[in-house]
Amino acid sequence: MDQHAQRHGARAARSHGTVDVERGATANAHTPDRASGMAGMATRAKRIPPRVSLPIITALAFGCFTIFRTHTDGTKGGPAMLYGLAAAVVTGVLGLVVAHFQSSMVTETRALAYATLFGCSIGWVYSLGGESILKSSAFGFTFAACMFVVALYVFRTHRVREPHGEHRPHGTHRHHRLPVATH
Repeated sequence: MDQHAQRHGARAARSHGTVDVERGATANAHTPDRASGMAGMATRAKRIPPRVSLPIITALAFGCFTIFRTHTDGTKGGPAMLYGLAAAVVTGVLGLVVAHFQSSMVTETRALAYATLFGCSIGWVYSLGGESILKSSAFGFTFAACMFVVALYVFRTHRVREPHGEHRPHGTHRHHRLPVATH
């Protein structure tokens, strides 16, 4: 073994524990056993952040709602499942995109993004029931407006959890008077 490897091994031994010279890994390193079955799934699920899990769960629920809506309209079997799958995939991907970029959005923009996604989704599913485009659009706009108000309320009242912190800190609010021009 050359001098460089011995020096590196000694440095690794000081920082990580003893080094197995033959393999270059620490001798006392513990690799956790992967649990299988439901216990392993619960352990792995704890590592999935809500910014990923919530859009996926919501998309799956929306896909099931789409299947229900198309099924009650008379579409049976495979086509209803395809509508549900398409709805789940599209809303899931768009939900993940909005959740990914929400930390870079201002509060109002973030509420508008969630409202747009929700309103368009609900309007589209409403149109699957055979309703007119005008009625489906009005239904979607109504639900988008409701979602905008609710999202804005939630984002403004839970400022501690917002990515940008408080929307308008009350302690630093100052009223500035505009200079009056005199002639």
